[in-house]
Amino acid sequence: MLHNISLDITRGEMVAIIGPSGSGKSTLLNIIGLLDRPSSGDLFINNQKTAALNDKDLTHLRGHSIGFVFQYHYLISAFTAAENIMIPLWADVGFESDHAKKRAAELLERVGLTLFADKKANHLSGGQQQRVAIARALAMNPDILLADEPTGNLDSENAESIFELLRDLNRKNKMTILLVTHNLGLANKCDRIIRVIDGTIQSS
Repeated sequence: MLHNISLDITRGEMVAIIGPSGSGKSTLLNIIGLLDRPSSGDLFINNQKTAALNDKDLTHLRGHSIGFVFQYHYLISAFTAAENIMIPLWADVGFESDHAKKRAAELLERVGLTLFADKKANHLSGGQQQRVAIARALAMNPDILLADEPTGNLDSENAESIFELLRDLNRKNKMTILLVTHNLGLANKCDRIIRVIDGTIQSS
């Protein structure tokens, strides 16, 4: 639970969110990601007051403006890497399209997995699966990427590689990235660190 927090995040920032387990980090990310509604106060995404939006408009804003990456990749094991990336695009238009295939190919190239496009997700390594998950989060070209412990299940080498991929997206695409992490080494490489303790923001 969060208590009387006030937070401004500027477009293009890469912000680390740190704090002990149960402090409210994931709750903060879920509210910003429009997965949960705040019980009070106002949340603005791209200058839109989200409290004024109905469920349909919230779903549209979340689907087109916000990408999600989690500690576990949540890929569909029976689908190929390319098919997993196309899922948000299929959901948006309701059918398979050449645009979705082209976008998946572009994103696989961006995350360095072009040669693995037709490989089933369960045949990829942990680091490769997380790269596919990042590519899927980018499918709708969101303005904001929310990453909840995206390196938590990876060894140090793969964790560093995933972080550098996120940093590259932030710098080249001017994408706003919020990274929840327990890795202080990675947090210190972000533009800013937000500490959440007992549901309050201690520093930002």
